[in-house]
Amino acid sequence: MAARLTMRSGPLALAVLAAAVLVAACGADGDTPSLPADGPAVPTPAVSSGSGPAAVRAREALDSALGRAGLAVTPSAIPYRPAEGGALATATRTVYQVTLPTETEPRFVVAYTFATDAAADTAARDQAAYLESGPGRVQSPLGTEHVLRRLGAAVIYYQWLPASTTDPAAIDLAGALRTLGIAFDVRN
Repeated sequence: MAARLTMRSGPLALAVLAAAVLVAACGADGDTPSLPADGPAVPTPAVSSGSGPAAVRAREALDSALGRAGLAVTPSAIPYRPAEGGALATATRTVYQVTLPTETEPRFVVAYTFATDAAADTAARDQAAYLESGPGRVQSPLGTEHVLRRLGAAVIYYQWLPASTTDPAAIDLAGALRTLGIAFDVRN
């Protein structure tokens, strides 16, 4: 005979019922619930190894600009996601890392690729608007500088916090990236 629970039954009885439902949802063997087989509802961007004309051009430009500054750029094996607006969050991207001479943790530069220059231009504008918005601003500490550039059908993005930088080469990194393509200013 099932007991009838009402608000008068008390909070403890409702908590016990909620826990029982949760345990039952996990299955008899105690496994935790998982996402449906078709994956999450939010699109997950592809992480590229840098193939395709826009990605190759972006990598060559990064190598050249950072090489002139005495810095080496390599594809990153470390997962990294900067603050991203909708257009960049769903784009194919390649994450690069740059290790500065006196810092142990690498800096990350992300190159996003698009089908056309116009699509990259729209995505860069969307990213600048996102970073200036309330939700975008809370993604980065106060004083963060954003280097946002469009190079053909690629968008190159780097964010850094000058106040927390101990290596003068960090200024060189940002400066070298600012020589690439077309700038999209982000007002803090």
